[in-house]
Order: sequence, then structure tokens, then C-alpha cells
Amino acid sequence: MTVDLAVRNCTVVTPSGRVADAGVAVDDGTIVAVGRSDQLPEAERTLDADGNVLVPGIVDCHIHNREPGLEYKEDWETATRAAAAGGVTTVVGMPNTDPVIDRPDHLELKLERGEASAHVDFGSYVVVTSENVDEIGALDEAGALGYKVFLGSTVGDVPPPSDGEIIEAMERIQETGKRLGFHEENGEIIDYYTERFQTEGRNEPIDHAHSRPVIAEREAVERMITFAEETGAKIHMFHVSSGSAAEAVARGKDRGVDVTAETCPHYLWFTEEVLREKGNVARVQPPIRDADEHERLWSVGIDDGAIDCIATDHAPHTSDEKMVDDPFGNTWDAISGFVGLETEVPAMLTFVDQGRLSLEEWVYRHATRPAQVWGLYPQKGSLQVGTDADFTIVDPDREWTLEDADELHSKSRVTPFEGESFVGDAVTTVVRGEIVYDDGAVVGDSGYGTAVGLE
Repeated sequence: MTVDLAVRNCTVVTPSGRVADAGVAVDDGTIVAVGRSDQLPEAERTLDADGNVLVPGIVDCHIHNREPGLEYKEDWETATRAAAAGGVTTVVGMPNTDPVIDRPDHLELKLERGEASAHVDFGSYVVVTSENVDEIGALDEAGALGYKVFLGSTVGDVPPPSDGEIIEAMERIQETGKRLGFHEENGEIIDYYTERFQTEGRNEPIDHAHSRPVIAEREAVERMITFAEETGAKIHMFHVSSGSAAEAVARGKDRGVDVTAETCPHYLWFTEEVLREKGNVARVQPPIRDADEHERLWSVGIDDGAIDCIATDHAPHTSDEKMVDDPFGNTWDAISGFVGLETEVPAMLTFVDQGRLSLEEWVYRHATRPAQVWGLYPQKGSLQVGTDADFTIVDPDREWTLEDADELHSKSRVTPFEGESFVGDAVTTVVRGEIVYDDGAVVGDSGYGTAVGLE
């Protein structure tokens, strides 16, 4: 038997362990063998992994690709080009675009645009508002991978439903078998402190962070867990930024609620001091927290397991919108968010190098678990025979510094990770058996990526 592709001479790592001097064989886009290099079948093409580490394809279940409507910031092509370069094989786009992804035809438009230009596989969430609770069934049929409610003000100003409407939405979404995620910040608390700080002339980047206090995040997590406990819904907390919120997630899990959660590399890497060092470049919602919350996020979220997934909240904005030329200017004139698709794998590998988690634990949270949470496993996030041949090859020992963010592949490239040093990097990205990134270059074709989660 001769297969299409064989990857040899690597250490294969999954959540259950690792095998040295191993590899993967691929035929017709699926995995046909995983094992010792000398036991793999002959192949039309052989890739020597040069002793590096091969893991299931990284799944980033939280990006803002900005298409449709906001392509001046980013689009499917540039976002997934960055994903390929970052070792990410599947991404899930957020719905706060223009139009907002709140109707079946809007979802179909977003997915059609992705089919036309994406480099890696992709899906999309649908936003739940007061106007579309009764359309959840139709949105499910149109291909929603999951649902999202923005509880607090954020980019796009998508108003949340009332608590009663959220409960009804949970009941309807439960019937679809899908999961409802939240931007979990209490909007009334945020609005109060934002108005107060602006009136008082508190205009520093750190003031934006303090206008969105931890209690706003923790309260929203606890309230949604209470609703899910009542309805039996499956829920997810996006971008958990604080130890306090992670503790609330842990309490929900202990009560038997099907609540999952993610955090982002920037919350694990930085403390709020980055706002004093890099200004509005590091402005994000929810904000980066103080040292105590940062360490508790590591302790409760990562060490004790309250956090299921790693994702980026990749949120491209232009240099003008991020006030790059005046990073310590009036923070209320700046916008929140920054790119992350090409630094997430290096950041997590750096934590592995530091001994803060193992390779197996990283793979579980960054590939396997997000695929499970959003209904894509085992086709995504595994290296099982018969599943999609998605995998990422990383060099865990490469030491490098992101000297210039203009080296990145996104359309907008502002990031607080500029100037940061890493140990580890993605070197090859394979999606359904096709190499889409290798040796420092995106080599896959635009439009190769396909929508996931469709029946």
C-alpha cells in the first residue's frame, strides 16, 4: 500500500502520552496509520519532521475574522493565513460582524465567504439577541457551530437579551444539542464605572481595565451557571481572565452543571502591568488582571483544571484604532483587542518549557478539548485512524523574539506580544492531509479550508 503522505522522524504527542521516533500516514485526507516511523507505509510524499514534535491540529475556538463587513481590519483569507502560520488547523469565527451573524442568511453568507478564501478549516457562532430567540432551530439547521450572548458592552455593541430571554434561549439551544457561550461581563457594572471614570477624568489605559472589575466577570459567570443549572443547558465561558471567574466555573462544575471555559495566552502571560508598559496596545475586554488574579487563574484554571480550552480572542484592529502612535493617550478613544493567532502556540510552548504544564496537558487544552466542547471531536483534535489528517509540527526548543509585528500574516498586526521572547514555535501545519504552512511560508491555497460542523 502506498499512501499520499507520510510524516516520519518525530515525537507524536496526544493527551494520553507520547511516542518517540514515530509518525503519521495520510491517504485521501484522513489518517490511516500512527506509529513508529519504520512501520509506516510507503508514501508518494515523505516529510521528515527532523526530530520535532507532532500534535493534533490546534483548534482555536475564538477568533474575530471580521468578515463580512469589517474587512478593512481582517478577512477570512488573512485570518486563516495567520492561523496556518501559527500552527492552527481549525478556527471558529465570532458573530459581531456587519451584518451581525444573527439570521440564517447572515450565517450562510459568512460560511460562503470562508469557503471562498480560507486556508484552514473554520466554523462560526451565531449571536443570540432579543430579536432571534425564536430562530434558534433555523440557525441550527443553517450550520451554527454554537451560540453566543454578549452580556456586557464590547466591540460591535451587540445588546444582550433579557435574563428571561436567555433562559428561553438556553431551553431552545438545549434541544439542538449545541452549546451557548458568553462574553461574561455584567454590563450594568461596566457601564457605571466607565461613566464614573470618564467624568472623573481617569483616562489612562489602566483605568479602562479597572472600569471592568473582576466582580463584573464573576457575577456574570455565576448568574449564567445558575440559569444553566435550572435549564440543563450546556454553556461555555469565553476568555476567562481572572482567578475569581475560574473559581466560579469550578464551583459550577462541582454542582454538576455542564459548564466549560477557556482562557487566552495573554491572560496567562501578562499582568495588568503591561498596560503601564505598552498602553492601549494591550487594551482588551475583559481586561488583563493584576498579579493576584493572574496567579489564581493559573492555580485554579490550569493546575486544578477549571479551564478546559486555550483560545486567542484574536481581534484585529488598525494601528489608528489601537492608538499605536500615542499608546498612552486617552484610553476611551482606543479600541479593545489585538491579534494572537501566530503567538498562541509559541506562548503555550514557552509555558511548557518553563514547566508550568506538560506537552500532553497543552495538547488537551489546545486541540482535543476545544474539539470536544464544540462537537468536532474526533474528526478534529485527535490523531485517530479514520479522522481528518489535521496536525501541527512544532519545534519546542526554538528560542526567538517577535521583534517586529509586521512579520505577522494578519491584515492588522497590533499585539502586546511584540518584543516578547519565546521558546518553541510551529514549523509545519497540515489540514486534511495538505501542507498549508512549512518552513516559514504559507504554502496552501486560499479557499482550501472548509466549513466544519455541518450535517
